[in-house]
Amino acid sequence: MTKHTADNIQPPSPCFVLEAAKLRANLELIARVQRESDCTIILALKGFSMWSAFPLIREYLSGCSASSYNEARLAHDHFGGHIHLYAPAYTDAEFPELLKLSNRLSFNSLSQWQRFATQVQASGVSCGLRVNPAINEVETDLYNPCSEQSRLGIPAHELANDLPPGIEGLHVHALCECGADATERLIDAVEQRFGHLLPQLKWLNLGGGHLMTREGYDVERLIRVLKAFRQRHPSLAVTLEPGSAIAWGTGTLNATVLDLMERGGMQIAMLDTSATAHMPDVLEMPYRAEVRGAALPGEKAYTYRLGGMTCLAGDVIGDYAFDQPLAIGDQVIFEDMIHYTMVKTTMFNGVNHPSIAIQHEDGAIEVVRRFDYHDYETRLS
Repeated sequence: MTKHTADNIQPPSPCFVLEAAKLRANLELIARVQRESDCTIILALKGFSMWSAFPLIREYLSGCSASSYNEARLAHDHFGGHIHLYAPAYTDAEFPELLKLSNRLSFNSLSQWQRFATQVQASGVSCGLRVNPAINEVETDLYNPCSEQSRLGIPAHELANDLPPGIEGLHVHALCECGADATERLIDAVEQRFGHLLPQLKWLNLGGGHLMTREGYDVERLIRVLKAFRQRHPSLAVTLEPGSAIAWGTGTLNATVLDLMERGGMQIAMLDTSATAHMPDVLEMPYRAEVRGAALPGEKAYTYRLGGMTCLAGDVIGDYAFDQPLAIGDQVIFEDMIHYTMVKTTMFNGVNHPSIAIQHEDGAIEVVRRFDYHDYETRLS
């Protein structure tokens, strides 16, 4: 690892840069929610798995949620503590190893539970079922887990009045970057559809999507709602596993202008990063990434289409306006690129993964990972 001061050396380009001070500020708020609501909050690795930051996160959170063997192994090897595992389906080959890594394990269907129940009961791992609370708080279909035909979770009518022997918890996941009002509606739905089962349980996992670190989020309401639920169900341990909230607003993706051109009346800036390979939600969700100092097309004097460096025709990040014309070698900084970005990157087209750096609380920048040909070579055979 390379460490240098932030004053005289810039991180390489492209590079994800995590700002530790901002991460700690998020964790301080999350710790307050834990403390005042009497609930447990764990790190969802599907949203943020930069394990070089785990020592800081461990100061505040007691464990992780994982959705695969690799995530569970990462949590075990680099985080420690409590591991809650959920996957839409488990394989016979991996399941014995998953049991060794898990403290709690949720099943997506009754058939999966029946298939593995004997193994689980012999292991002592606490088991639960993921259920579908049948609410629609997420507008984008790609991220909505609660539609009527969703493959994720068991609908209430399949459970009837009793849980299978050996089930100790329920797991719901219905939100995506939602407010406290959505959490309140989620809890109402859980009590309405599964309330008769709660006295049989030891724990309830309310999943992720609770974006408590976003500016304007009603933290007081969240605490009040969770605390009231805990008071109604004092014997039920409640867990939340936010993905975005942990690393929300904690860092950037820094890129560089490689080339400039004009096509069909549009000024195009080619960058050393890629929507396709490095920030796929720009295309999948889709959403507009925020660029430091830029505005919507036409709102400033110079408008450019920012293009990625892969050969995919649609590798376009978007159109942005700047106060000054861009020049080759200029830096373009994409804001809030730490959560749900690094975890989704690829090396499509052989394009290198951006380097990864931490700006420590003393201002020093540490480059914790650089990528090269061998990373690309070893992905495939």
